[in-house]
Order: sequence, then C-alpha cells, then structure tokens
Amino acid sequence: MGKYDVVVAGGGHNGLVAAAYLARAGRRVLVLERLDHAGGLAISARAFPGVDVRLSRYSYLVSLLPTAIVRDLGLDLELRRRRYASYTPKGDTGLLVDNEDAARTEESFRRVTGGEADHKAWRDFYAMAGRTARVLAPTLLQPLRTPAEIEQLVGPEAWRDLFERPIGQAVDERFGDDTVRGVVLTDALIGTFADPATDLAANRCFLYHVIGDGTGEWNVPVGGMGAVSGAIEAAARRAGAEIRTGAEIVGIAPSGEVTFRAEDGEHTVAGGHVLVNLPPAVLDRVLGRPATVPEGAQLKVNMVLSRLPRLRDASVDPRAAFSGTFHINESRDQLAAAHAQASRGEIPEVPPAEVYCHSLTDPSILGPELRGRAETMTLFGLHMPARLFRADPEGARAAALRATFASLDRVLAEPIEDCLLRGPDGTPCVEVRTPVDLETEAGLPGGHIFHRDLTWPYAEGGDAGGKWGVRTEHERILLCGAGARRGGGVSGIPGHNAAMALLTA
Repeated sequence: MGKYDVVVAGGGHNGLVAAAYLARAGRRVLVLERLDHAGGLAISARAFPGVDVRLSRYSYLVSLLPTAIVRDLGLDLELRRRRYASYTPKGDTGLLVDNEDAARTEESFRRVTGGEADHKAWRDFYAMAGRTARVLAPTLLQPLRTPAEIEQLVGPEAWRDLFERPIGQAVDERFGDDTVRGVVLTDALIGTFADPATDLAANRCFLYHVIGDGTGEWNVPVGGMGAVSGAIEAAARRAGAEIRTGAEIVGIAPSGEVTFRAEDGEHTVAGGHVLVNLPPAVLDRVLGRPATVPEGAQLKVNMVLSRLPRLRDASVDPRAAFSGTFHINESRDQLAAAHAQASRGEIPEVPPAEVYCHSLTDPSILGPELRGRAETMTLFGLHMPARLFRADPEGARAAALRATFASLDRVLAEPIEDCLLRGPDGTPCVEVRTPVDLETEAGLPGGHIFHRDLTWPYAEGGDAGGKWGVRTEHERILLCGAGARRGGGVSGIPGHNAAMALLTA
C-alpha cells in the first residue's frame, strides 16, 4: 500500500490547486482523477470531428479565480477583459453596456427605457455591488468570518439588499424597466433553480457572480478553459505532486485509506489526510452512506458558426453584441414565467438564455484555417432543471434545443441555424448538454455545476466546516472542491482553503 501525506480525490482545478500548495510546502501528495485527463470540467476540447476548434466545453469564463492564487502558484495564464459587458435585445433596439464608453451606455439605457431613472439606478446598484466585491473577495481566502463581521464589512445597504432579503425585491424597488430588471437578475440564476422574489438561493448565486477577485469581471481565458487547468496542473507537477488519471475513487475510509479502480484493477493508498474534490453526494456514496442528490438547472449548447447572425438593431455591430453576454428573453417577467413552467415539469415555452462568442476576444482557439472564417458561440440556458430530462433524456434534450433555438431566433434578424458551420460530413456544429447528461458523462449528481447549492461566504451557526469551511465529520477527510463553503465556479478557492486548513493547523 502506497503512503502519502495527502491524497486528493478528484483532479479538477480545485484539487490541483490544493495539491500545488501542499506539494510546494513539502508534503507528499497524490492526486487521483477518474477521467483520462486532469482539470475535470474546466477543459478545452475538439467537440466536432474534423473541425479544428478548442471549445471550453463545460465552463467557459473566469471571474472567481483570485489573483493571489495565480501569483502564489506562478500560473502561466492570460485573462482578457471583455470591452462589452452585455447586450440585451428589446424589439428593434437593445441595451448595450459598454465598459469603455459610459456615454454610449447611458444613451442605450435612454433608448431602451425611455428615461434616465434606470441608468442612475444601475450606476448606484453596481457601485454598491462593486464596494461589496472589493471588501468581500479577500475574505474568501481567509478563515471564515461571522455574519455580523460580514455585515459590518459590507455596510447596511448591501447587507439588506444582497444578503438579508430576496434580491428580486431589491431589484423591483430599484428598477422600473422589466428588461433592466432581468439583466440584473440573470446573475442570480446561473446554474440555480430559484425564484429571486422569494428564494435567498438567488442572492447567494448573485454574490458569487459579482464579487470575483474584487472586480466581478468575467474574463476570457486565452487558449480556453483548458489553459487555466493546464497551468494549475503544471504548477502542481512542478511542485512535486503525483497525478494519476484513469483512477476512479470507489471507497474512502475515515482512517485515510482511499481505494480506486484503474485499468489494472483496484488499488488502495493511505493518506495522512484525504482532500475530497468530489461532489458531496459522491463522497456520501464512497463512504457507504445515503446521499442526497441536488438538482442542476441549465442547458449548455456549444456551437461553431460560419458567421455571426444579423441583429434587428442595425446600430450595433454583432461583434460588439456577441463578444459580451448576449441576453435572450431574460426580462424579469420572462424569467418568472419560465421558472413557473419548469416548476410544473414543462420545458419553458420561451426559454431564457444567454450566449457569448469566445473567439471574438480570443481567436487562438480557432485553427489557422478557420480564423476569420468561423466563430464559436456558447449558450447557457436558464431554468432547465434535471427533472425535465429524467423520463426521456434524448427526447427532452431535442425538445429543449428546439425551444431554445426558437427563443434565440425571436431576438435575431435571421435563424441561428442558418449561421451554423457544418463539419466535413455535413453535420451542423452543435453540441447540447443537459443536467442529466452532466450526471451521466461527468459524474455530477443531478448535473449540478456547483456540486450542490451555493452557500453563504461566512460561517453559520453550528457550522460543521470549521474555520476554513472544508472540515467534514471525519478528522482526516476535508472538502477541497465546489461543495465546500465558498466553493462553486472556477475559482481554486476551496482548494486553497483546504490546503491552508492543513498547513496552518
């Protein structure tokens, strides 16, 4: 039996971050990964045969990864800022938020809303969110604060509107235009099936989408998400961590023994500690106890286009509209209608979604022959819970794609299918993943991209996670993945915190 100071169960980006910190500190570390590659779902892949495009297949933008981790681990990584934050079609016009031209943004608000009030409310609201991000983000890499300490840190206004009451209530009070309300609320619903008018789960999701690295900006990783995990893997290997792929965890004992299955049979290794970069429901299973399966709620569609689709708004260049986040039927009322339909077990009639085109900011993911001749498009659909796909996964997937494409077509000047690139065999370059697909293919219970519902970024009464939010009921077993407190998204934060829990003990 091999013996290690630390065995990391799961070689996604968080596990690799933990391994890198611990190996740099002189610990003997083994990382075990079920897939044939490290990086988990934060990878790039050539999804379409004969088409030289490296898509960020599952996760696709970077916000939560702290600069401190990049610096500590010496990551060779380039993140590019997107000039345009978002574009939201409304009839024959649209709301364009330009990060570098405040006057253009203001005029766009005036054209869409018919006045000045919502633009002022927008500035005030995101100024508050920005202040919250600047003071809250550094705490994510520190021992957990109490709620009272966080309230004092962020101030009474932010505490009331972002933490204490449902964010939908705050948005309704602050903004008058239904489209603007929806643009704000989408950040509260990514990967989260919730009603923002009543459910504080939406608040937690919103916080994680606006506090990243103290700025809340969502940046494009040059080379795709595989470049992010690749840089972390390289750092872990440089530090001396041993990484074994094709090793599926089948058992973890409270004593620190880890059993895994590989091509050559089952093996057991012993760790002084085991850091678990698996969903909590999977940890329950390998510990031999009942598991509660969470529910993911998204539709992911990867596409390669032969050209960008035309917009109804002739005043906006499609390259500007699609290089930021392009909102599709995501007004407040449309979001509410889709949530109600999905809650009844129905695929939403007009699915809300958003897209962006990575290749407009980073053409390096396109092969040389496709640069200037193709663009990537990533679509993320909201309110598509796993329950919709359980009974008939293939039929429901096809129906969800049809409804989502019809929703997208409603806001374009031409059908999206007319713009799809076709592979050498004539097949359109479209790939669809539902929560059930993620459960089956990627081992995410319920297809939940955050492993389970997001938590508040502070300690709560009787918190079992300990001062770093990573402790379990077993002394030798710690969480280091998205299921830890302050986990979720491509961040490395729980990996860092699990390492710190050991190194500062």
